[in-house]
Amino acid sequence: MDCKSWGSRDIVFLCIIVLSLIHVSLGAKVRHFKWEVEYMYGAPDCQEHVVMGINGQFPGPTIRAKAGDTIVVDLTNKLHTEGVVIHWHGIRQLGTPWADGTASISQCAINPGETFEYRFKVDRPGTYFYHGHYGMQRSAGLYGSLIVDMADGEKEPFHYDAEFNLLLSDWWHKSVHEQEVGLSSNPFRWIGEPQSLLINGRGQYNCSLAAKFSNSSISQCKFEGNEKCAPQVLKVRPNKTYRLRIASTTALASLNLAIEGHKMVVVEADGNHVQPFAVNDLDIYSGESYSVLLKTDQNPYKNYWVSIGVRGRDPKTNQALTLLSYSATPASKLPTTQPPVTPRWDDYNHSKAFTKSIYALMGSPQPPKTYDRRIILLNTQNRLNGFVKWAINNVSLVLPSTPYLGSIKFGLNNAFDQKTPPDNYDSSYDIMEPAPNQNTTQGSGVYTITLNTTVDVILQNANALAKDVSEIHPWHLHGHDFWVLGYGEGKFKNGDEKTFNLKNPPLRNTAVIFPFGWTALRFVADNPGVWAFHCHIEPHLHMGMGVIFAQGAHRVGQIPKEALACGLTGNKQN
Repeated sequence: MDCKSWGSRDIVFLCIIVLSLIHVSLGAKVRHFKWEVEYMYGAPDCQEHVVMGINGQFPGPTIRAKAGDTIVVDLTNKLHTEGVVIHWHGIRQLGTPWADGTASISQCAINPGETFEYRFKVDRPGTYFYHGHYGMQRSAGLYGSLIVDMADGEKEPFHYDAEFNLLLSDWWHKSVHEQEVGLSSNPFRWIGEPQSLLINGRGQYNCSLAAKFSNSSISQCKFEGNEKCAPQVLKVRPNKTYRLRIASTTALASLNLAIEGHKMVVVEADGNHVQPFAVNDLDIYSGESYSVLLKTDQNPYKNYWVSIGVRGRDPKTNQALTLLSYSATPASKLPTTQPPVTPRWDDYNHSKAFTKSIYALMGSPQPPKTYDRRIILLNTQNRLNGFVKWAINNVSLVLPSTPYLGSIKFGLNNAFDQKTPPDNYDSSYDIMEPAPNQNTTQGSGVYTITLNTTVDVILQNANALAKDVSEIHPWHLHGHDFWVLGYGEGKFKNGDEKTFNLKNPPLRNTAVIFPFGWTALRFVADNPGVWAFHCHIEPHLHMGMGVIFAQGAHRVGQIPKEALACGLTGNKQN
């Protein structure tokens, strides 16, 4: 079938979606999981603390499916005193917006003792993950991997012999409840830097596998009796190609990954194929995922360091380390060389060079050439009655008690602010200096977007409260992928769109804005529902750094009553 013969752009786009759904549905399966979320004792970095786990596991169980499969997760909340939801990061939830797992946006929080059924289709292969999206439960350890393989009969555009999955996270010894109280206090109490970095839920606090190379008095790690925090070694055979699936669910830290003596070829970003390119190391921000290919073409009688270090913040956290171990060499044999040194935390040129090297693979969907609406979002740090907040166009997001999806579908106009947030900010605002008026406002208003229109979003970074401080912010969009059209320095201005890449921009669901810069995104609002768009740094979202996009919510079909059995929608279900 030739979709181009169908006529208008919208009809062609619908045709492509229908054909892809028909294609991947052949041979698809329904995969059932029964999960219980509860607090448990664990020692992610060899220090015992309470963690949030699923079925007694931390991180949670890995979901593995094929494109076109339906995932069914019966999630029971056994936390006793708090609600819970799970967001399926990178899954677009076509036709199932209530399964997006965002408290107060797509559903009510699941109360203690209750069970909620998440049922959704994974329509595209890729490297994804899931995590809590209520309060700061991601920081407490509520996360795991979600891997979607190619549908039967389909092949990746690259070859590999085997694969490893690396889920990266950061870890605090202070409980998330104490962190939340500090963030909401006056005077403000910052959460501080993480105590440890974790690879697949394992890290080491106050010791190192490479202690002899350290300038500090840190001790050599020993794991007798505490094997659960010992690193998972990547055991490989020589002269093979391995796929490393890498995802970052960090609450704060931007990370850099390097493998001693080995180049990596990047082939996937956020579930989308990219033009392959080789790197010695890669930066990964919270919410991003990559696949890289690694050739085991080095001396097979040695082991090699795999290092994870902090970027974008002055690091006070030790590198996370594990080993790439060739089959001819015992995994217990540590390298005699120093681990790869993480690039300096504020070497943003290094970060930008990597980020700007990512292009869509030939044959990938191209963006519309023009947009219907442009929204410029100014990211600022502000104060509200003495409390520190993050704000977008001078509005710090607060979520309502009634989920947006239900209140908009059923016309409950008093459930959230009816004033639409601004599409732009005062053009006289100097992004290079602290604001002369640092006060902000709070709001729960929604950007209502016409269904099937094209939207440009310009993320504009600015100086924070302190002079000469501008932070990295990775922004994640629910329900869609977007094209990353470009990056720029300073304030976005008329004419900068001439630099946009409309030929082969990468499709992503998460994109970073660098300090004192801007990032341009384009997406088609083709997925009826209500969707969060927010900074993926957990404390920043907690402090108001996000917006809400609504599109065609009135066209959403029957919503499971359990999703909306709270707030004003509790009595409005059909």
